[in-house]
Amino acid sequence: MTLLFPTPARRLQLLLAPVLAVLLGACSLLPGAAAPQDDAAVAPPPTFTLRVEADDPAAQTLLQKHLELQRYQLLPDLTASELQRLSLTVPDNARELLATLGYFEPEITLGTSETEPPQITVSVQTGAQTHVRSARITLTSPDGDEAARARREQRLQTSFALQPGAAFTQHDWSQAKTQGLRSLQQGRYPVARIADSRADIDADAAEAALSVDYASGPAYRFGTLTMEGGRRYDSIGTARIARLPTGEVYSESALLDAQQRLASSGYYDSVFLTLETDEAKAEPGDAPGEVSAPVIAHVREAKLQKAVFGVGFSTDSGARLSLDHTHNRLPWLGWRALSKVQLSNKLKSLSTDWMGLPNAQGWRWTGGALLKRETTGSFVTDSTQWRFGRSQSGEHIERSQWLQYDLSRSHGDDAPPMAATLSANWGWTLQRLNRPTAPTRGWALAAELGAGTTLRSSHDPFVRARLRGLAFIGLGRVQMNEQISRGSRIALRLEGGALLARKQAALPATLLFLTGGDTSVRGYSWQSIGARVQGDQIYGGRYLSVASVEWQRPIALGGNLTDFESAAFIDVGAVGDTPAEMRPRVGIGAGLRWTSPVGPLQADLAWGVQSRQLRLHLRLGFSF
Repeated sequence: MTLLFPTPARRLQLLLAPVLAVLLGACSLLPGAAAPQDDAAVAPPPTFTLRVEADDPAAQTLLQKHLELQRYQLLPDLTASELQRLSLTVPDNARELLATLGYFEPEITLGTSETEPPQITVSVQTGAQTHVRSARITLTSPDGDEAARARREQRLQTSFALQPGAAFTQHDWSQAKTQGLRSLQQGRYPVARIADSRADIDADAAEAALSVDYASGPAYRFGTLTMEGGRRYDSIGTARIARLPTGEVYSESALLDAQQRLASSGYYDSVFLTLETDEAKAEPGDAPGEVSAPVIAHVREAKLQKAVFGVGFSTDSGARLSLDHTHNRLPWLGWRALSKVQLSNKLKSLSTDWMGLPNAQGWRWTGGALLKRETTGSFVTDSTQWRFGRSQSGEHIERSQWLQYDLSRSHGDDAPPMAATLSANWGWTLQRLNRPTAPTRGWALAAELGAGTTLRSSHDPFVRARLRGLAFIGLGRVQMNEQISRGSRIALRLEGGALLARKQAALPATLLFLTGGDTSVRGYSWQSIGARVQGDQIYGGRYLSVASVEWQRPIALGGNLTDFESAAFIDVGAVGDTPAEMRPRVGIGAGLRWTSPVGPLQADLAWGVQSRQLRLHLRLGFSF
């Protein structure tokens, strides 16, 4: 490559240029100074133009953008002899660039026009593109299990991105090596590296023989989690929230999941988990070539208290105002308190939920109180609820056990009498969804069971059970363009409930069942489907059944990927005091889904078959 050194006069010009620029800028501030001209208007004309002609568009674009000769186009004192000398470097430079695309035997010719400024034309016949003849992947591992090493090596070989017959480019070669390395680092071998790689090119045959040797390093298991940067909160208790699988084989996804659980706990503004890969700080594992390494959580603590004012709207309850207050460490008790005031047309509530930090088994104590006035069917109901119990959150399963006191008083003509109950309850939820906030695959199941007694005029025992299920069934993929496709699906939702007690038992309205609205049976207003007591008055019933089938399909606009989906659905729901009194209510409709930055937004237009009304339903967020 020819190097071009500036002449002494040119060096003086380069040294004085910054000083002259400052002086000229200062002069422009004097009164009467002319306004500075636009840079594009005073830019010098090019000394020459460069044109690239190639039989491969990708090669033409590469050369036009990256040939070194174009850097000298705006050099004002470039002479014809210097330009000719620089042009001699173009073929070698072009060959280096074309080699990255797998062209190792190109034919390159140069031409210079007699115009002013002169035009240099680079004509390229790329020749045959190199293809992969063989790809040999090997894995070196310090553990003594040769069979396991051979299986991992075979997986690397099978998943290697450049298989025999594929076109060879430098970018694809680098990507393929990196992908293989990442597959090792993401699970079990976080310090894996590329020990050796080689691409032997036979330019005459336009073939490449590839080989990569990965050195896995020791296999890592998760050690203990240590908090750094936290002083206000109990580091041992908050570390349990992460649920790091101590003793299990390292995986990057498990580390990120633990990091996400800590970040969403509310105790920290920022969380970053790192595995201590220094073997001097790790402990030998049970198997040869295996170590147990500690995990460090670098945290920045959240404030002790926080208040959030909110404004919202839903088609169920209309406009909504809310105030949320969080106290992360109550005096003396050390628990967290989440308190909320909510005001809307159909619901006014004041609530507080207290929870302690989990113990070594993941169980935490919880307590709460709720005062609420809401429209339940045809009546306005004032209710009070007290709860105390414990809960446990696992990777997929959540469990809860609690005691609950309920008191309700309904207002209106022929309203049911005041009622109160005390019950012991058990809850269980299993989720196998691909995403917790906007799922498109998987299933979930939840069950609640409670038993108790009424507390007013008589003591009648009762049992209350509720079961919910959600499942997504794939229906094939929607092709956005030649490279991108997304899956469509059927979403199935089922819900059932039963409250077993003596017919004359006085039960709080909050324990009875109602349905209808955005999240249950669309086409009907919120909690408008219930048991009728007298005339057309609606009151909660003892039995509930809801089913929904929804077809969700991605939307493509002009062959481009979008964040929108269309939906068509049928909802069916029924409530009654006995199974024989349950009368199905059907809603049918269509809607639009948008994966917004703040969560999934759905807008549905539904027709209530029995109510003969068309209703718009809006909902932000997902909850199961």
